[in-house]
Amino acid sequence: MPRLLVLAGAVIALAVAGYFVLKPETPGTTEVAAAPAPESSDQTESAEEIDTSSIIEMTMGDPDAPVTLIEYASYTCPHCAAFHQGPLKEIKKNYVDTGKVHLIYREVYFDRYGLWASMVARCAGPDKFFGISDLIYRGQDQWTRAGGAPEVVAELKKIGRLAGLEEDTLEACLQDSARAETLVAWYQKNAQADEVTATPSFVLNGRKVPNQTYAEFAAAIDAELGE
Repeated sequence: MPRLLVLAGAVIALAVAGYFVLKPETPGTTEVAAAPAPESSDQTESAEEIDTSSIIEMTMGDPDAPVTLIEYASYTCPHCAAFHQGPLKEIKKNYVDTGKVHLIYREVYFDRYGLWASMVARCAGPDKFFGISDLIYRGQDQWTRAGGAPEVVAELKKIGRLAGLEEDTLEACLQDSARAETLVAWYQKNAQADEVTATPSFVLNGRKVPNQTYAEFAAAIDAELGE
């Protein structure tokens, strides 16, 4: 078995057994610790030295749309999976695809499995990102419960291969430690800027809004549109 990617130390380590079994019947969030603040000025300088400009924002819709909705989510968060299988599909159909909403998706990394899933989703580039993300969320119950780290990686690779990625390509993506560190720094900067403490979290035209039903999202979006 190839050696597994070691998660960068800056990511918050959580025991995964507890929240994987959540079965959200109504919109909710998985509470997480905020991105850790540096403990000294030296650490601040070190964190700021990481160039995150290579990280591509994964987006849907017209960048010039009148409404921008930012989603912060983790691939291991069951409430995020519920949002992607429910409200997001309606938001995409009625607002993103009609040019009214520009959706920006930003990953939250509070466990190594979520980081690995993100690296698989990003492996094929922006064109396939949301398709692979959909597969990851739909299979969340299976791959998050596969066993230990080797089993989880094996399940994530299955999803990648299903999306057309070759084994060598997947392995290279998962073993890219520099990329992992850059993604973690990118996550931390975003999470600190928008005070993200739970997933999924949303920022609607600069204003934080909670996870909610599609009808509530639609009402909030319509208010921004003046409809």
